[in-house]
Amino acid sequence: MAHSTQATQLFSYPRYWAECFGPAPFLPMSRAEMDQLGWDSCDIIIVCGDAYVDHPSFGMAVIGRFLEAQGFRVGLICQPDWTSADPFKALGKPNLFFGVSGGNMDSMINRYTADKKVRNDDAYTPGGVGGKRPDRCVLVYSQRCKEAYSDVPVVLGGIEASLRRIAQYDYWSDQVRRSVLIDATADILLYGNAERAIADIAHGLAAGKTIEELSTLRGTTVIRKAPPSGWTEIDSSRIDWPGNIDKLPNPYEYQQDTGNDANNTQVGLKAGEGQLQASSAPCQQNQAANPADEVQPVRIIPMPLAGRSYKDPNTYIRLPSFEKVRNDPVLYAHASRVLHQEANPFNARPLIQKHGNREIWVNPPPMPLETDELDGVFDLPYQRRPHPSYGNAKIPAYEMIKTSINIMRGCFGGCTFCSITEHEGRIIQSRSEESILREIEDIREKVPGFTGHISDLGGPTANMYRLQCKDLPTLSACRRLSCVFPTICKNLGTDHKHTTQLYRKARAIPGVKRVSIASGLRYDLAVRDPEYVKELVTHHVGGMLKIAPEHTEGRPLDMMMKPSMESYYAFKKLFDKYSKEAGKTQYLVPYFIAAHPGTEDEDMLSLALWLKKNNFEVDQVQTFYPSPMSLATAMYFSQRNPLKKLSYKKGSLYIPRDKDQRKLHKALLRYHDPSNWGFLRESLIKMNKAHLIDKLLPSESKNGRKQFVQGGARQKASGNKFDKIPARKPQNPRRGKPRSKSR
Repeated sequence: MAHSTQATQLFSYPRYWAECFGPAPFLPMSRAEMDQLGWDSCDIIIVCGDAYVDHPSFGMAVIGRFLEAQGFRVGLICQPDWTSADPFKALGKPNLFFGVSGGNMDSMINRYTADKKVRNDDAYTPGGVGGKRPDRCVLVYSQRCKEAYSDVPVVLGGIEASLRRIAQYDYWSDQVRRSVLIDATADILLYGNAERAIADIAHGLAAGKTIEELSTLRGTTVIRKAPPSGWTEIDSSRIDWPGNIDKLPNPYEYQQDTGNDANNTQVGLKAGEGQLQASSAPCQQNQAANPADEVQPVRIIPMPLAGRSYKDPNTYIRLPSFEKVRNDPVLYAHASRVLHQEANPFNARPLIQKHGNREIWVNPPPMPLETDELDGVFDLPYQRRPHPSYGNAKIPAYEMIKTSINIMRGCFGGCTFCSITEHEGRIIQSRSEESILREIEDIREKVPGFTGHISDLGGPTANMYRLQCKDLPTLSACRRLSCVFPTICKNLGTDHKHTTQLYRKARAIPGVKRVSIASGLRYDLAVRDPEYVKELVTHHVGGMLKIAPEHTEGRPLDMMMKPSMESYYAFKKLFDKYSKEAGKTQYLVPYFIAAHPGTEDEDMLSLALWLKKNNFEVDQVQTFYPSPMSLATAMYFSQRNPLKKLSYKKGSLYIPRDKDQRKLHKALLRYHDPSNWGFLRESLIKMNKAHLIDKLLPSESKNGRKQFVQGGARQKASGNKFDKIPARKPQNPRRGKPRSKSR
């Protein structure tokens, strides 16, 4: 049946009988700890690729503590030896299920650089030691759980599984891989923030239900033999259909329903037949049947006919099969486009994708958490420190965020290179002010050696707290990929008063000496509220504020769905004004991406000249990393732009894939590095840009570096509207900093 937009309140479930044991000091990681708690077994065992830190920025702690609050006994197996099944038996057989997560980061991104070089460290491991988890660890852990206890359900979750729920391009093998659910031999996959789905699954299994009976839950992906009966299939397995094709809607604009009587006539359907008539009685039968074993649907309608106005609530969309998208990059881009447009939980339809003789069924996204529900998740009894078994070993990720606070979830920015939106959703879910202030006090009391410095009040973005659509009917129908691109939507609230008020109250708490804002700032939103910018610049910038223009040129910015540089200049003007009024010398630290899809060599050269002109040396450079499921990754693989109508005949996109080309783009960002000068000179000559060598690089004389420093980026140029900044920048918290389980 159609998925309801009504959700059960997270903490309203009758608690499981094991609540009598009460909360554990730490969730147990050994049989000895279970014995101390008086447990004979665990109801649920979570297997995770990260070390156990009992802190709300770590996914295993959030889900573990949440399930504990539901009354279940939860054990943890963290970073097990995966070479045999024995470590997966350490806590015995779970009564309900194994939960498997790769950790706060995708295991492949955690292990390899953008150049596919092996990293020597791992911030989520004691001592920062690398190699403590296997590649694609969700697959390996799941298979080992099945090897240990074949009859125990395995539930996949976390960002690694979430972004691999359908067929996806794998950068490391340079091929499209199947849904992780199939290769992992798991029973069900949870995507996004999973509290709602995990509560339904835990209580459902405890009540004697099977995974098959839970296969219609929002935020889940399952394997089916066939689509459910009583539903209508919208066939979007091809990019075009013969005959009269409706114009595909602009993904950034909301279009009012116009009815589809005329279109129905085009294929011989009676007017109105393709709406509500097809589903009511069969849907009632479907509720009592096994949802994984149904007959074929009653009607199949081509996607152009269905359009955006098809009103039957019992419809699903058929994506091109795994075999098709593996061999046809244009169809891959098309599937990516469809998936991203079915991301609003208020109007998203289920997706289906054939893998051989099996079907991957993706239920609509979970409904966002209400403020009191999110507060409840963050108010759970976290110890806010690593498990005692690690002794004095430092876990770098914990050290970085131990005094950092998540104030919200989600991001409506929709940047094509980022997967946060695909995981957490576009609808901002915010905690209450009271909950956030309580957590600050909790840090003050619990974190050893607290110095009075709160290192961040943020989330995926620093300044989206409590920003939301002003009109619920519009939100319920919207399919825009971004609320802020190409322009800020008129229905989006941009008043930062709640964030400003939160900052003021946070720094007034006794024992708090300083509150920094380290999460990435969306400056095109910030300029809409100068009072917020003044508050931020006056009290919460420690000399430098990082922002991310990502590029200066229009072509790559459009591919990234990022604002033009006019927004940057407007913010810079406010930043300088309020810094001067506060009597502070402060700098903006901009970050840029090299080799993003759609970026040509001339674009990078223009960016390098802009950096030189404005006296910027950027030492921390990010080369584009094709992470699973992002729109930019679809561009990278398909050489097409899924933001526009797709075609086999035209529309090919320029992609800097070649190793030397990626090296050139990175070198242009680091034009000030002497080790790049010879390579850049040769490259500029090949580009027929030799006349720009002297504008970008020093002379080739022996004292060239000295001339370069004296006349270049380390001095403030007279008349420039940009101040100098130090040659060395602090580590970028947005790109290296762990967040909640969504990170």
